[in-house]
Amino acid sequence: MQQMETCFFVPILPGKTEDAHRFANDLNTTRRAEYTSAQLTCTKESWFLQETPHGSFMIVYFQAPDGNAVMGNLAQSQEPFDVWFKEQILGLTGIDCTQPMPGGLPKQVLCWSRD
Repeated sequence: MQQMETCFFVPILPGKTEDAHRFANDLNTTRRAEYTSAQLTCTKESWFLQETPHGSFMIVYFQAPDGNAVMGNLAQSQEPFDVWFKEQILGLTGIDCTQPMPGGLPKQVLCWSRD
């Protein structure tokens, strides 16, 4: 099955950068098994923290057969881990993952590789 690549960025609220580090660390360590189990439609995900003069941003990259399904499944899920995950995102970014992303997912305009 073909994998689609999706990437987007979200602002980290002022004073929440260290909390974002802790959240990512929890997903990489103590909550990794839960995170892996929750990934039903996503096959690869990477996060990058970009600090700028305008504040900190989390850049999220993922691969999935259907990026919209990834976001839709998260928005609708009432599984305890997913509820916790959405609460963390809301507290760090102010973004409510139960609502559609304004404008939808970004449109890829360039893809290059040396194959």
